Amino acid sequence: MNNKGIGIFDSGLGGLTVAKEIMNLLPNEKIFYLGDTARTPYGTKTKETIIRFSKENTSFLLKKNVKIIVVACNTASALALKELKHEFPIDIIGVIEAGARAAVEATQNNRVGVIGTRGTINSGAYVDAIHKYGPKVRVSGKAAPLLVPLVEEGWLSGPETESILKKYLAEFGPKKIDTLVLGCTHYPLLKPMIKKLMPKVTIIDSAREMAKTVQALLEARDLTARRNNRGKSEFFVTDTPDTFNKVGRMFMKKDMVMARKVTL
Repeated sequence: MNNKGIGIFDSGLGGLTVAKEIMNLLPNEKIFYLGDTARTPYGTKTKETIIRFSKENTSFLLKKNVKIIVVACNTASALALKELKHEFPIDIIGVIEAGARAAVEATQNNRVGVIGTRGTINSGAYVDAIHKYGPKVRVSGKAAPLLVPLVEEGWLSGPETESILKKYLAEFGPKKIDTLVLGCTHYPLLKPMIKKLMPKVTIIDSAREMAKTVQALLEARDLTARRNNRGKSEFFVTDTPDTFNKVGRMFMKKDMVMARKVTL
């Protein structure tokens, strides 16, 4: 079991932020990554559709004989995680809980903002998770649907991206938040620009917190890799592998991102 891989799926390339943090924290682990690029973005889809997509993604990764599955998509974590845990006999973890816990630990004035897809924000999942750890925390959410397409296209900087971010982030000015949760795994790719626009606000990177959760679970289960399996990592997409590989290598700074197109 120890030398089996870690399965990760996302609606696109945003989950690479989670994969990168897991690789940094657990250098011996083998990664099997699936980006559902043919059907991204998930944030605009219905709950029933997200559940179906998530089950198909999970079934694909299980064929790779993984020891744990990471739902590196906030929308899927918000809308499908419960169903996945009920249906599949494997540890499956989502990104929302880790980010919520970190936000409660970070805030000094009990005012937290969350940006995410429409699906994630409308689900109320972050509000519920944050209140689980900090009942008195005031949570302000803002859907930012244009950010995922920008990241998928590799538009991580420039005046157009900055203008769109400014419009979304202006929502939090009157709320006087001191902590902002990046409630989509695509968003850490925009973290430098977000930090520039909100220099006094603590930015919670859900990808980094997720990696810590994965490490803790593997250690608790005594499932950490016994040898270095990194070279055996594999990446898969359901469409446009060239675009995925180009942006993925730019972000990961590794030649190992060589995704193959698959059919679920």
